[in-house]
Amino acid sequence: MTKTNSSIFHFAIIFILILEIRTQLSDESEFLVDRSKTGLTHVPKDLSLNTTILDISQNYISELWTSDIILLSKLKILIISHNRIQYLDMSVFRFNQELEYLDLSHNELEKISCHPTLNLKHLDLSFNAFDALPICQELGNMSQLEFLGLSATQLQKSSMLPIAYLHISKVLLVLGDTYGEKEDPESLRDLNTQSLHIVFPTRNEFHFILDVSVSTAVSLELSNIKCVLDDNGCSSFQNVLSKLQKNSRLSNLTLNNIETTWNSFFMILQLVWHTNINYFSISNVKLQGHVGFREFDYSGTSLKALSIHQVVNEVFSLPQDYIYKTLSNMNIQHLTVSAAHMVHMVCPSQISPLLYLNFSNNLLTDMVFKNCANLANLKTLSLQMNQLKELANIVHMTKEMKSLQQLDVSQNSLKYDESEGNCPWTRSLLSLNMSSNILTDSVFRCLPPRVKVLDLHNNRIRSIPKDVTSLETLQELNVASNSLAHLPGCGTFSSLSILIIDYNSVSNPSADFFQSCQKIRSLKAGNNPFQCTCELRDFIQSVGQVSSEVVEGWPDSYKCDYPESYKGTPLKDFHVSQLSCNTALLIVTIGVPGLVLVVTVTVLCIYLDLPWYLRMVWQWTQTRHRARNVPLEELQRTVQFHAFISYSGHDSAWVKNELIPNLEKEDIRICLHERNFVPGKSIVENIINCIEKSYKCIFVLSPNFVQSEWCHYELYFAHHNLFSEGSNNLILILLDPIPQYSVPSSYHKLKALMAQRTYLEWPKEKSKHRLFWANLRASINIKLMDKAKEINHTQI
Repeated sequence: MTKTNSSIFHFAIIFILILEIRTQLSDESEFLVDRSKTGLTHVPKDLSLNTTILDISQNYISELWTSDIILLSKLKILIISHNRIQYLDMSVFRFNQELEYLDLSHNELEKISCHPTLNLKHLDLSFNAFDALPICQELGNMSQLEFLGLSATQLQKSSMLPIAYLHISKVLLVLGDTYGEKEDPESLRDLNTQSLHIVFPTRNEFHFILDVSVSTAVSLELSNIKCVLDDNGCSSFQNVLSKLQKNSRLSNLTLNNIETTWNSFFMILQLVWHTNINYFSISNVKLQGHVGFREFDYSGTSLKALSIHQVVNEVFSLPQDYIYKTLSNMNIQHLTVSAAHMVHMVCPSQISPLLYLNFSNNLLTDMVFKNCANLANLKTLSLQMNQLKELANIVHMTKEMKSLQQLDVSQNSLKYDESEGNCPWTRSLLSLNMSSNILTDSVFRCLPPRVKVLDLHNNRIRSIPKDVTSLETLQELNVASNSLAHLPGCGTFSSLSILIIDYNSVSNPSADFFQSCQKIRSLKAGNNPFQCTCELRDFIQSVGQVSSEVVEGWPDSYKCDYPESYKGTPLKDFHVSQLSCNTALLIVTIGVPGLVLVVTVTVLCIYLDLPWYLRMVWQWTQTRHRARNVPLEELQRTVQFHAFISYSGHDSAWVKNELIPNLEKEDIRICLHERNFVPGKSIVENIINCIEKSYKCIFVLSPNFVQSEWCHYELYFAHHNLFSEGSNNLILILLDPIPQYSVPSSYHKLKALMAQRTYLEWPKEKSKHRLFWANLRASINIKLMDKAKEINHTQI
């Protein structure tokens, strides 16, 4: 236990000194090298010349030479503890003029040779094999020395003379196993220090010869005390404690690792009680023997605080009432009894001056301090890590504590049942810690009316009831590590300034939180399963509008948990457009253009006859597609005309004035019966001949066309031949609308074609004529061979 405590102290000193040095060094010059626990047998040769901190502890180094560290001129801290060094000449450090911290503890040193140039702040030679104190004349020149660790088996008063004029803050003195044979009781008289820690050997036989009462220390710590009944060591130790009554400087006394009896334990308490000591701490105590019923004298004490930690009782049968009564009636301000396996504590028999009570890590139950009005001055009570179960009992316990301001009942098994009625907490309670229990939502209906700080983390709370009242004074609320799904609003907590709600189930925190909680100055809500959806967008924006100091852990602790594609993404990097999150805006964005499109199409259809234009474009496209599918060479061998026109004589005016001029001006050859029929041949033979020599056949349809008997007789064979082949070279032009009832039954194929095929409709509006002619010309335009052209001229 001694080595453990000493190591903790050493590491603390190292840490503080490293921090101090780091604040003084620039980032460019600072250089730390850690080679501890690496199996070294000598100082490594590959160290950087900029090394300022070197840790080579816990290795197998047995020697240290000047050449090992001569180049490390910037070295400030050297830790070489827990090695095998037996001899050291301090002159090896003569070239390390900036060295301030030297730890040589836990080696095998038997002798050292000092050097006058060193001026260390920290020198630790403790836990070595020195016979006499390793104090030489040169140590007296270390005017900056703040910590000195020594070890020896023999103490002589004269050994301290070289450092008598130094004002050392802390001295650690480790006594060897053979201590006690040749000791000078007043060896410590010339030691000038503020804090003295003496570690006695852990052997079975204990001798306490040193008179610590002559020390100038303000703080004294003694470790490894074995004070058993009728033991000479115990008697001498008690005699020394009684002498402390004459030491007016000593105000802090700490005893570590004590093995004694219950009677000696109370005797030690009684002796210290009548000294000038203000703060007395006992830790790691092993008690045995029976307790004698000796009344404790509480008079004439300067003690303000008594702390008893880690008690092991080896006695099965004890007069517990005597022990509890003795402790509870102590007229001091601070009392701590922790890890002592206490199962109960009685109320003081009279009004107690106690301001602070700490009974943490014991076995106390709900019955502790029941109806205890004599703790009227108590301000702080800690019952952490006990066996408390019913919150109602704790509430009634505090009812009589009129001055209680801070209560810690964390790490118990507390629960609360609403059916137990009202919660008469003491009205003075301002800070309440009920973390790490099994409390549920109902706890919010049983809280002190004036509480300012409330810690409920690590419970079973799923929601905070909205109808909670009487919490207007609450300023700090910790509900971390529960199952809360939402950030609480501040309607109930109007004074809330600090909220800790991390490690819960908050997925979609409200964006109105900061607006609701105007006084909030610290929010810790990280490490929750945030759902990165549209609902979270407003919260992220609200975080960006407050100070970066308000939201703790932002942005590292705030990450998406859902959906899977965003998992692990920091909330600050989650972006979604306003359009995709605003349904109304999305409807307007899509609906308005859609409505405009519908209106536009309607207007085009009504006023500009858009469907007609679309049909014309479609026909032109289809015609061009079909033309590409017919081999050009085959057409050019058989075709002499671009088109043969069949029409009624009543429509000849339109054919001759509109149709033919608009086609032939584009070098399109037209076959007409009045100019291309061969005299002497029958009409049917001429018609068939013209159809065969034409690329397309244009039929000008109108009521006149279908009602003409001559046209019906003239075209009967031609139509029959053409339609039976299913040719694509047919173009129907609807000059005037033809009612279905006016089409003769003999024109059944014409009816079918008009129902199945697309036809060109002659527009009445002049503005549409250009598109009509362009579409018609495109459907019959083909390059004819010159040979065909010559034949045409010959026939003409």
